[in-house]
Parts: sequence; C-alpha cells; structure tokens
Amino acid sequence: QVQLVESGGGLVQPGGSLRLSCAASGFTFGGGAMAWFRQVPGKEREFVASVRRSNTNTYYTDSVKGRLAISGNNAKNTIYLQMNSLQSEDTAVYFCAAGYPISSTLATTTSYGHWGQGTQVTVSS
Repeated sequence: QVQLVESGGGLVQPGGSLRLSCAASGFTFGGGAMAWFRQVPGKEREFVASVRRSNTNTYYTDSVKGRLAISGNNAKNTIYLQMNSLQSEDTAVYFCAAGYPISSTLATTTSYGHWGQGTQVTVSS
C-alpha cells in the first residue's frame, strides 16, 4: 500500500520561503515520477513540478520557474519543494503525487495513482 505524507506547509509573508517534504512508503521510484500539485477552492488541481528518480529530469509549470525547486532523496524516498520569493498567488493546498506518467503527461492529474492528504500554504502579510 502506497502512502504519501506531506509536511512543511504554513503561513509565510510575501517574499518569504518554505520547504515542503513528501515521504513515500510502498512506492518504488524506479521508472516513475513524483510531483507537486496545488489547488485553491473552486479551481481545478494545478501542476507545479515533477521529478524522476535521477533528479536530472525535472519539469515545472511556467509560473514557478526560478522561484520553486523540486528535488528528491532516493535513499529516503522523499521529495522536496523549496519555495522562494513566495507570492499571494502561491496560496493553496499543496499535494504530493506519485505514479508512472510518460513524458507528455507529467502535468496531468490522471497520470498519478497515489496522492497525499495535502498541506496548506498561505502567503499573506
């Protein structure tokens, strides 16, 4: 049974930083990928970033490039999302996901079969 547990969310001022973590159990990175999505009330879940086991294959949505960085620790089966220069638009519940997407479907929710419970990130002064 796959379990994904997120941590690290919270309240931060605009321009501040946070680091989210997602610990995976029962999921073998292997040829798969792990990703971060986010969702605000009334909107669809939105892709943020993904990483494959090698850490050399990362993919970001345009709005977070240069501010957010995804990485993975294969030994710990954990991924991270370092979030810098946070803006109010980054306020959302952030979800960790794991699965076996092909390159063209990395950003689609249906490519991931396993999800965490989500962690709230609020950017506000």
